[in-house]
Amino acid sequence: MKYALITGASSGIGRCYAHEMAKRGYGIIAVSNQQQELSTLAEELGAKYSVEVQTIYANLAERNAAKSIYDRCVTEAWEVEVLICNAGMLLFSTLTRTEPERLATIVDLHCTTTTLLCRYFGEAMKERGRGRILLMSSSTAWLPYPTISHYSATKSYIKSLAFALWYELHRHGVSVTAVFPGAVDTPFYNLSDKRRKQFVTFGIMHRPETIARRGVKAMFRGRRRLTPGLFTKFVVGICAILPARVLDLFLRIGPIKRLLERV
Repeated sequence: MKYALITGASSGIGRCYAHEMAKRGYGIIAVSNQQQELSTLAEELGAKYSVEVQTIYANLAERNAAKSIYDRCVTEAWEVEVLICNAGMLLFSTLTRTEPERLATIVDLHCTTTTLLCRYFGEAMKERGRGRILLMSSSTAWLPYPTISHYSATKSYIKSLAFALWYELHRHGVSVTAVFPGAVDTPFYNLSDKRRKQFVTFGIMHRPETIARRGVKAMFRGRRRLTPGLFTKFVVGICAILPARVLDLFLRIGPIKRLLERV
């Protein structure tokens, strides 16, 4: 049985990744810190796709999480052919107003655990001469992003990690794909259903299932990177060439300045 291991699989984009991989006949190793949701997902995938589903309940922000997950897979003889590092958290707050403990959690979750999972499973894939790794970054990895500076910095780290890993592993039969989504249609943004539907229609937001479907397609094509949606590509392109002085002036606009002072 070939397995796809997905972190943050119990909800959002991770749940959609689990469905996409199960649809392709992969056994699923779903990793999350939401135990009840993991159980529900396992029943759902097993009934719908008739695939094996293993669950690992873990706090991915702990320093030993990656090693524990890898050791469990080795002990159970679950051969991971696809690794999807999707787990993440987003917190709107300026750096100086964010609790140090929350900062440490975000850095460990996005950077430390992702890197170590790639280290352990990447080595096994390299030795077998086949495998696929997908890392979820963000369009914010390309931009200076006040109010989520800590988040965008970790996503920039993932971007650099993914690009470098591609050079290290692709000659050994292991592909590495980085995905850079923009806004995702979730209740997190506190928008009305009507407004969210409008944003999806105009491509300002994307549904989780759309991101997962395109991400998996890019991964199997061996692409190094994917930025879903024309709007997201446009924003990233404009901000990449925008002088810092222009952005600084924009942030001085009254309502925006007051917003920054509150978070």
